[in-house]
Amino acid sequence: MGESIFLTQFLLLSDIRTILFIAVLIALFFCIRVLEKRKIKFSTRMITGTVLGLVLGLVVQWVAGFPALPEEVKWISEVSSWYGLVGNGFMDLLKMLVVPLVFLSLVRVIMNMQGNNLGKMTGRTIGMLVGTTLIAATIGMVLGNLFNLGTGLEVTNHEAEIREMSSIVTTLRGLLPSNPVKAMAEANIVAVVIFASFIGMAIRRLSKKHQEIIDPFVKWIEAFYKIILSVAMTIIKFMPYAVIALLANTISSRGVGVLASVFKFILTLYLAILMMFIVHLIIASFSGISPKAYLTKGIEPLVLAFTSRSSLGTLPVLIETLDQKFGIDEGVASFVGSLGSNMGMNGCAGIYPALVVVMLGQMTGMEMNLSFYIMLAIIIAVSSFGIAGLPGAATISISVVISGMGLGEYFPLVGAILAIDPILDMGRTFLNVSGTMVSALTVGKSFKHREEK
Repeated sequence: MGESIFLTQFLLLSDIRTILFIAVLIALFFCIRVLEKRKIKFSTRMITGTVLGLVLGLVVQWVAGFPALPEEVKWISEVSSWYGLVGNGFMDLLKMLVVPLVFLSLVRVIMNMQGNNLGKMTGRTIGMLVGTTLIAATIGMVLGNLFNLGTGLEVTNHEAEIREMSSIVTTLRGLLPSNPVKAMAEANIVAVVIFASFIGMAIRRLSKKHQEIIDPFVKWIEAFYKIILSVAMTIIKFMPYAVIALLANTISSRGVGVLASVFKFILTLYLAILMMFIVHLIIASFSGISPKAYLTKGIEPLVLAFTSRSSLGTLPVLIETLDQKFGIDEGVASFVGSLGSNMGMNGCAGIYPALVVVMLGQMTGMEMNLSFYIMLAIIIAVSSFGIAGLPGAATISISVVISGMGLGEYFPLVGAILAIDPILDMGRTFLNVSGTMVSALTVGKSFKHREEK
């Protein structure tokens, strides 16, 4: 009995299939290592890892007989836990870098900034993020009606509950750094941005009369920033290994059977994501970045976003890509990336709530006239502020939008959609990061920062 508990509850190795698929994962890691030793490009290794993760997840499902509820299959649950150790562990290491990287890079860029560009940068960044989110929401509304979402949809789960939400006043006040240490501990990135901005502006002001006094702190900022960048590069090297575990874990633990009942919604969402991504490519082309260059240079953060489902966790990779691949000043990249991880997310706060509300409206026979869609656009724009770029944040976003549209009592009807949220969240997060990246390119060009490397 003691041995059984030791295997099932502590080691999580109660089935030979668990051990087998752990061995398969290790073997795939070895394959990626071989590619790395042969100096295969990082982007190629990322794509290879994504394909291997997808195949591995499907193989796990096939061996299990494609169960309807894979989370209730003991050995799949064990495999998911071990895969999560690798994939989610990698994301934890990335999140470890987010706060120090954002704080140091913003203080650094502001204290070295010439003129009075901070206000302009903030305005242009928010304008781009919210503007692209509204475009994304419009695409969602159009496709939701075109595909008649909600008509004929089987509702299999009536137990979903609306997520806790706060008023816009409370939300905005919560972004202020009343306790900077607490804000950093909770990864309240907007609060960290505000605190870093005040520190940076204070350094600029004091440098005119007290340069010798503050010079040690300035040098500390520069040194610590270089150290954090070095740590980030070390962690990022493991990304091709992590995406295998992340994607395999998502597919194996959620299953493919549940996709059938909400296939129309999945199809519509990913079509909307594709259309909005084309809009991103068009916007990037106006910043002098061709679609081919955008895909080639931006592949790392986009793939990581798709597999990790965390805009915030992707932030260090995004900043590094904007700086090293696109030639955007690291301060601009950090500033836009930080705000983009907490507001104006095109997938989670734009397309997704628009599709859900249209679906609910058609399921309940609600009158959906012009005023309905104008109100929906306004609520989506407002609710896009302060939504953290973490898995599950989209549920909060749709809670706010559904309640704002007076449809709160119908929230249980989206239970079938919430059941396959990780599958949806991969595409949504991909679009979130793409929207932030194209916003950074546009803002960077407007300030005429250094040319591409």
